[in-house]
Amino acid sequence: MSGKRDKSGSNPWVNDPGPELETGEPENQLPPSPWNLEVQPPPSPWSNEAPGPGPGPGPGPATETSSAWGDKVGPPSLRRPPPVKKKFQVPPLMIPVGAGLIVVVLVAVALVLLSGGDKEAGPTPTPSTQAATPTAPKSSYQPPPNALPVGFGVSLVPAQGWVVVTAETQGKEVATYPPNDKTNARAFFWVRQKQNVTANAYLLGIVEGETEEEVAQLGNVRNLPCPKDVLVECVAIDYTSTAKQNGEDVKVKGSVEVYRRKDNVVTALDFRTRVDFAPKAEADAAAMKKSVLDSL
Repeated sequence: MSGKRDKSGSNPWVNDPGPELETGEPENQLPPSPWNLEVQPPPSPWSNEAPGPGPGPGPGPATETSSAWGDKVGPPSLRRPPPVKKKFQVPPLMIPVGAGLIVVVLVAVALVLLSGGDKEAGPTPTPSTQAATPTAPKSSYQPPPNALPVGFGVSLVPAQGWVVVTAETQGKEVATYPPNDKTNARAFFWVRQKQNVTANAYLLGIVEGETEEEVAQLGNVRNLPCPKDVLVECVAIDYTSTAKQNGEDVKVKGSVEVYRRKDNVVTALDFRTRVDFAPKAEADAAAMKKSVLDSL
C-alpha cells in the first residue's frame, strides 16, 4: 500500500462480473400476476346494456345465472322499501270494558223482552201504597128505639131522667138536673170518639180538660179487662176535685174509661157527678155504660 491511486481504473474491492455473466442464459421469469390483468368495469344497474364478456373466471351477468335472490333475478333495488302496514290491535285494558258493555246491553234487552215490550200494553201498574182503612166490625147488637147514635156503630141509651145536652156537638152528652133547675146539672155522662190515637193518650187528654180549673186529685191509670174480642185497649182513671158552682165550692168525683177497637176507633166514657148525688148518678151511669159497651 503505497498510497497511490491505481491508474488502471479497476477497483480491487469490487468484483468484476466478467464476460461470462453477460453471455449466460437469461433467468426464468415469474408468470404474469392476475392482479396486473385489465379488469372490465361492473355493469351498471341503471342501464339496459348487456356487459361484454369479461376475462375473469366468474360467470356472466346476474340476470343470466342463479343468485341469492332467485333464478334470473336482477340485483335488489336501491330504493327504500315501502313501510309495512301495522295491524290494528285492541289494547288489553279495553277487552274487559267492552265485555262489560256487551253484558249490560244484553241484560237490558232481556229485561225489555221479559216485560213484554208491547206498546199497546201501556205502563206497568204500580201497587197502591195507601193503607186500607179498617172497617167497623159487624155486630149483632140492635139498639132500642130511644138509643142515641154516637158514631161508628156506637150508641147510648140514656137513663130515666137524663136529657140530651144539645149544646154539645162532639159525640153525645146527657145530664140530670135538680127539679126546676135546668142550669146547674147534678151529673152528666158524655160519650165521644176519636180515631188513630191510643186509649191511654185520649184518656189523659180528657182528664186534664175536665180538671183544668179545679183543685183535683187524680188516681192512677189502670188497665181494664176488655169485655169484647173486638177491643184491643181498655183503660180507666178515677179522680176527685173541688169545683166552683154559683160561687160555692162543690165536691165532685168522676171517672173516665176509654176503649179502643181493632179498627182504631177509640170511644171514651166521661162520667162526672156531685158527691152528694153520687149514689143515684153512679147507678144510672152503670146502666148507660153497659148500653155503650154492647154497641161497640
